Amino acid sequence: MKIALIGYGKMGRAIEETARENGDDIVLKISSSNKDEFTADNLKYADAAIEFTNPHSAVENIKKCMDANIPVVCGTTGWLKDLPGIKSYCEQQNGTFLFTSNFSIGVNLFFALNEYLASLMSSHKEYEVSIEEVHHTQKKDAPSGTAITLAEQLLEKIKTKKSWVNDKTNNESELEIISKRMDDVPGIHTIKYNSPIDYIEITHSAYNRKGFASGALLAAKFIAGKKGIFTMKDVLGL
Repeated sequence: MKIALIGYGKMGRAIEETARENGDDIVLKISSSNKDEFTADNLKYADAAIEFTNPHSAVENIKKCMDANIPVVCGTTGWLKDLPGIKSYCEQQNGTFLFTSNFSIGVNLFFALNEYLASLMSSHKEYEVSIEEVHHTQKKDAPSGTAITLAEQLLEKIKTKKSWVNDKTNNESELEIISKRMDDVPGIHTIKYNSPIDYIEITHSAYNRKGFASGALLAAKFIAGKKGIFTMKDVLGL
């Protein structure tokens, strides 16, 4: 498979390494130093593009891929207020788009587990639910996109919670998300249920970026040759 990498930071390099191990070709690498090469003529050599940049450039980058009729997978977080507009733009362009807050196969199974456990716990009001996420100090957004996805799943199932806050809270209608930043932590997400008599938690811990890279490549292969808007649930059949 021929892949265009839009963004060549730590994730871009991890995707490149994993792609080479799989026998895939990186036909275009775009970073801040060669933005002039991010053109439709160069994109046309790719079967799909994988976008990992920053919240300020993601929307423009995604649209540029759609304009070039290249399926695009996006893993950048922190820009979700623009997601409805991007979905609309994709439909107008008859394009192909897949966004997820986390490409790790393990995390996406964790999403499914979170939904199931929240359904079980929804009728047990004695348990107070909260989220904790830990990432490396270079991560620009807080809470993480993965934590927001987990929170939205909980808000859907546990009706006593009306919104999430990225801080400690004593408001029973608010879902608490605690964000911590530490050196060299790829990502840890924990859902906690605490009651006066016991405690339940589920945790996903990433050892490195390889799981995210493998999932992004799997997603790119899934959307190549397709039209429409997809998620990792489509890729994994969840």
